[in-house]
Amino acid sequence: MGFSHAMGEPVAKEQAVRTLREAAEAGYDFFDTAECYTGVLPDGSTSYNEELVGKALQGIRDKVVIATKMGVYHNEDRTLSLDSSPTAIRKSIEGSLRRLGTDYVDLYYQHRIDPKVEPEVVAATMKELIKEGKIRAWGISETTEEYLRRANAVCPVTAIENRYSMMARWHESLFPVCEELGITFVAFSPMANGFLTGKYSPKTKFEGSQDYRKQMPQYSEEGYEKGKKLLDFLTGLAEEKKATLGQLSLAWMLAKKPYIIPIPGSRKLSRLKENLAAADVELTADEVARIDTELDGMDFEVFGGYAAR
Repeated sequence: MGFSHAMGEPVAKEQAVRTLREAAEAGYDFFDTAECYTGVLPDGSTSYNEELVGKALQGIRDKVVIATKMGVYHNEDRTLSLDSSPTAIRKSIEGSLRRLGTDYVDLYYQHRIDPKVEPEVVAATMKELIKEGKIRAWGISETTEEYLRRANAVCPVTAIENRYSMMARWHESLFPVCEELGITFVAFSPMANGFLTGKYSPKTKFEGSQDYRKQMPQYSEEGYEKGKKLLDFLTGLAEEKKATLGQLSLAWMLAKKPYIIPIPGSRKLSRLKENLAAADVELTADEVARIDTELDGMDFEVFGGYAAR
């Protein structure tokens, strides 16, 4: 997402493609994008993230998993329009396949729940797309338990993609459902939009009008002070593990459940390699429990909702 949308001015297309390809060569094999991840380049042209992903993965398509999403449209005032009607889904998949330069999508998400369309209708359309070979599996982003169960009853859901991090744990209530139904939990914003790296603060000058982070509550003075208590706690453990704060936050998530897949986003190869190395950071069950106990006693203000004791 960050190469085209919401993380500052879009990266030049050639640079973005090169970095994505280098990520694949470094070992990444799961790439998450969406039709609505777009931004405006300095020359006035539009950066379509799906096009960047597709171009970067040419020649190695069979070695990677591509996930993309439909149903969300960004308005100029940064509000969202939603459309998960069967007609919209079919129009979106054709556009995504064209931009990605592929004849199938491995994992196709409903990006957000559309209150105008019943989950059974969405699931039935996805079932048709699977039969047609245009998608191999489907998922739901920011789902609720009720919606997930109703959709899964029509066409098995492979994955959900919900916000999850040390500072955003309100979807942990879905863990038992994932275990019961055999569904993967893909965790987006696993480092709380960069906060858990310890690299950003209210003094950070984010990159221009297309960077959404400057409006996020964790970067307000009050939100930062609440979150800094967590950073201070984690620093000692990170030093003990010879890991960065970002790596520790990812390692915690990987140790929580075997079906959790975090999808940290970065635009720099050095950060991508740092994140990949989080898989080598081992946390014991006791260490995870200790972190959870500390988290239970903390309050955070974080984009996407409020986490409270």
